[in-house]
Amino acid sequence: MADIEDIEELTLPSDDPTSAANRKSVHQVAVRSFTRRSATNHSSAPAEPQPEPIVGSGAGSRDSCTPFLPGTATVWVKTWGCGHNNSDGEYMAGMLAAQGYRIVLEDSKRGEADLWLLNSCTVKGPSEQTFVNEINRGKDSGKKVVVAGCVPQGNPSGAAWEGLSVIGVQQIDRVVEVVEETLKGGSVRLLKEKKDETSKRKAGGAKLDLPKVRKNPYIEIIPINTGCLNQCTYCKTKHARGDLGSYAPEEIVERVKTVLSEGVMEIWLTSEDTGAYGRDIGTDIVELLWGIVDAMEEHPNQTAMLRVGMTNPPYILEHLPEVAKVLSHPRVYSFLHVPVQSGSDKVLDDMRRLYTVHDFRQVCHILRERVPDVTIATDIICGFPTESEQDWQQTMDLLREYNFSVLHISQFYPRPGTPAARMTRIRTDIVKARSREATAYFNSYPNYGDKLGSIRKVLATELSADGVHFVSHDKSYAQILVPNDPRLMGRSFEVRITQVGKFYMIGQVCEGEYERLEQEDAELQKLDSSGRVAIVNKKKTPKLVRMTRKMVRLDPGRSGEDYGDEQADDSAIDGAELSLGSQSTEVPTQSEPLQDVESRRSLLRSSGSLAVLATPMGVGYWSLVSLAGLWVVFGPSSVQRQVRWSVRTVGILACAWTGWEMLLAMKRQKR
Repeated sequence: MADIEDIEELTLPSDDPTSAANRKSVHQVAVRSFTRRSATNHSSAPAEPQPEPIVGSGAGSRDSCTPFLPGTATVWVKTWGCGHNNSDGEYMAGMLAAQGYRIVLEDSKRGEADLWLLNSCTVKGPSEQTFVNEINRGKDSGKKVVVAGCVPQGNPSGAAWEGLSVIGVQQIDRVVEVVEETLKGGSVRLLKEKKDETSKRKAGGAKLDLPKVRKNPYIEIIPINTGCLNQCTYCKTKHARGDLGSYAPEEIVERVKTVLSEGVMEIWLTSEDTGAYGRDIGTDIVELLWGIVDAMEEHPNQTAMLRVGMTNPPYILEHLPEVAKVLSHPRVYSFLHVPVQSGSDKVLDDMRRLYTVHDFRQVCHILRERVPDVTIATDIICGFPTESEQDWQQTMDLLREYNFSVLHISQFYPRPGTPAARMTRIRTDIVKARSREATAYFNSYPNYGDKLGSIRKVLATELSADGVHFVSHDKSYAQILVPNDPRLMGRSFEVRITQVGKFYMIGQVCEGEYERLEQEDAELQKLDSSGRVAIVNKKKTPKLVRMTRKMVRLDPGRSGEDYGDEQADDSAIDGAELSLGSQSTEVPTQSEPLQDVESRRSLLRSSGSLAVLATPMGVGYWSLVSLAGLWVVFGPSSVQRQVRWSVRTVGILACAWTGWEMLLAMKRQKR
């Protein structure tokens, strides 16, 4: 499977500017080291006893006499697969960056790295083979390699990662110790399942408040549970993620509040099955969704949107009326991914999907009836071993009935260790023919013809591959390309649809929207130099990180020891965002009067003066002023000494204050 970031991208052709292969993140540059190693290590409190490192002698192992300095290496983090896997990769990158390691995300910079951290996907054979090829490339290049994700978790004894360090899907919070042991020449394998400390049940995974490097600073992926309740015969992910383990709703809601304060504009809930959430801890997905919506409504960030992740039909059916209400809420995208896999009850039974085609139709019917302009995404598998021609035609009938605007068409791939892998396969030419038939039908009808000329409210969060457009989404999560104008990134505004295609629309910003956005900037933009107020600069990519109790900007050109308590320059604003799981920061509401904004700015300037005073420039300046004061007191005397003393004092103080204000102005302008 290709390296994909979201289900909506799965059906996009390679020549489409919004496809996963062509889409570029808003900012994908290296996040350089920026902080001293802290005595408190997020990964130092494991849920299981500390294992003894397994020291290997694989290729490229370090000699025991070679000195090792933690936090000085460069690590390339590569992730394949679903939203959950991408979230895991962002957490691992964040924990390493927080300990001083330089993180690179771009494939083109892998050669600069001392260690490769490869986070794998096991859904299909091709995705696993890509992962194995990357392991071999790293070994051949003399790189240290650490493997993670679903492939080694589901098959710990795989030959390709024999002797390498392995991080299990529920052990990502211990990535720092694994990387450091690997850099020293050893190898560590951490694959155990996490348990809740009180109930001893399976936990959702690593804590959600860990440091995180977001590939896109405007999008936060929050896993709400791991594993599922199904036993699908073709699924290898079950071997890796296991049975259902849900996060506590309080932990999820707190994470939502935190990332909203950090300037995130889209929150994606992800898991192997969101509909099953909470069944292991006495709650359900509806209670969680309303809790999140309430938190978003109460937060000053009033333009962020929520997207609900994939759910299987069996566990969403009983909640459909309430889920429909949630999806109709203005702060929630009217979008739901519900895989059907086949239009034949016989094939669904052989797959052990635990629902019928009628159940799936019921989901589609209720959502389309109760949620205006809803988008239902679905998946089908072509060529399951027991699928007859009649079964396949039932699948095609289902596609013709609903004309899904988002459809993932996949050929069957036997995964080792699954029951379906032992079944007799259908001839490859038949499987490909069915895949082509489904693709041809999907491409035969328009998705957005009725939207031409309409006015849509959109939120822009990404950059298209051609660099000409930003990618935005409307309430139904349809992709709308808008002008590449920095004033629009991370903002919500209205557009008129001027062109429609199969996979996206093109919108023209409505008259008066630029003026409205500029007015919002003037009223809401805050300084953050004192650490008391930290609000996203909507015209630029936010890169606020918490160090001690202050919010500072991450400058890729400086090391962590250069920061201290000083506010970093704002000159370097590119790059993935690092979130250290900061507490809620003070953000003004849209109803706050402009005079209150100005009073806060005055407070920030006065607090900023103390920060400048602590710099060498400030110390030198006031040393000169003090010398001038000594000259006033102890200078030559005369008959008119009192008069001259008064004149000198006033003059020196006036000059000193004027010069000080000029220095502060220069400092603020740099920010």
